[in-house]
Amino acid sequence: MANSFFTFKQFTINQERSNFKVGTDGVLLGACADVNGVKRILDIGTGTGLVAVMLAQRCDAEIVAIEPDYESYVQAVGNAKETTWSNRIKVINTDFQSYRAGNEKFDLIVTNPPYFSESLKNPDPGKSTARHNDKLSSLEILEGVTRLLADDGHLQMILPYIEGNVFIAEAQQFELFCNSILKIRPLPKTGIRRLIMGFSKKRSRVTEKFLTIESGKRYEFTEEYKNLTRDFYLKF
Repeated sequence: MANSFFTFKQFTINQERSNFKVGTDGVLLGACADVNGVKRILDIGTGTGLVAVMLAQRCDAEIVAIEPDYESYVQAVGNAKETTWSNRIKVINTDFQSYRAGNEKFDLIVTNPPYFSESLKNPDPGKSTARHNDKLSSLEILEGVTRLLADDGHLQMILPYIEGNVFIAEAQQFELFCNSILKIRPLPKTGIRRLIMGFSKKRSRVTEKFLTIESGKRYEFTEEYKNLTRDFYLKF
């Protein structure tokens, strides 16, 4: 059973009400997303608010975090309110399909989306929604991002290896092109498990990097992973 809260160096994430618990995927996205020069950020499916808060720590941008699940929304509001950057984080209880931003566009859109489309579902509806894409498909993500992303903005997201490669192909149909991939493996001898991908409306040569989380023994983390997350994890 997950702890009811997770303490980082500069903030605490309470998660007892949310189906979306603090996990490595969210931490990686929050630590890796390119915030250079961005002024407005949209976090799709913020859950506890983890990624939004991490990005607020890393830059001065205004952040909109949307979350359709009410209990998770309440949790995210509380978590954002307790941070130093609460005046720059706006949490909205809505789904991505319904969200409208008027004429405003975002320089950066981030998401750690549900990704299982056909696997056995958890009998708990909330936990099932957290892991399955019934409520937010890849095509709905792409349609919304195309509408909300600034012409020179970028989308960054984390997905499992297979789902990530499928998303890259689907994105081209919406004229969103993958220009960066961070390939993540849990151990030196394991295969790639996650991809953090960057997309923009401009086609460019894809840059690829690799990240290994543990050095070979449980909880013995690589220096590259420590350096990436050092500003957040207490143990680093």
